[in-house]
Amino acid sequence: MLTKRIIPCLDVRNRKVTKGVKFQNNVELGDPVEMAVAYSDGGCDELVFYDITASAEERPIDIEMVRQVAKAVHIPFAVGGGIKNIEDMREVLLAGAEKVSVNSLTVQNPNIIAEGAKLFGSQCIVLGMDPVKVEKSGKFPSGYEITIQGFRTRTGLDALEWAKRAEGLGAGEIVVNSVDADGTQAGFEINLTRMISENVGIPVVASGGGGTEQHLIDVFTEGKADAAIIASMIHTGKFTIKQIKDTLTAAGIPIRRKW
Repeated sequence: MLTKRIIPCLDVRNRKVTKGVKFQNNVELGDPVEMAVAYSDGGCDELVFYDITASAEERPIDIEMVRQVAKAVHIPFAVGGGIKNIEDMREVLLAGAEKVSVNSLTVQNPNIIAEGAKLFGSQCIVLGMDPVKVEKSGKFPSGYEITIQGFRTRTGLDALEWAKRAEGLGAGEIVVNSVDADGTQAGFEINLTRMISENVGIPVVASGGGGTEQHLIDVFTEGKADAAIIASMIHTGKFTIKQIKDTLTAAGIPIRRKW
């Protein structure tokens, strides 16, 4: 059985890790490279960095930060935010990232998924999606609509149809970040995660809402996620990676251990 992955998320703004609720009321938490080392040494499986203001400020991603992280840690990590084209993808991967996370860009130019997969391999292309719950209808049969630009813009795309299309274009993984659960620490959007997981053949990563170890157990068992992104529950010091993995092991969840 494949092991489940625990992935700390570091939202970065002005070279500082920051965290808010639904991208609002953010507070600075620390240096991204130092925090990456701490989480890597603590036993996480991967890391993901989002440059959360790069797109809005129309600037390239902080490539020097990517290089520093690559030198400091020895686990896979993904980078997203401010990626506008294939050359930006190439630069991030050459700087040491294993994966590129693309979100708003793919809605505006879906073929970028196929181009990236062809050039760098599907395993490098992660589709980030930010679905918001809506009324089920002919337009939104899944009951979720894709948003972009930090939840600010609705797209008219049904979440499940978009996930299937992205897989067909060559995405190697999908991060499902629930708009409604983001930063709340009230639990992952289980129904959404399970629906995507059951309808695509690539790994699905749950994101948004993780606050307790039971939330992780639920999203791995009921939600059928392959991995889970966590932020607030470890950024606050409430839990350590080791504590989380000990609890998951006791619950029978297959995970990687370094102890």
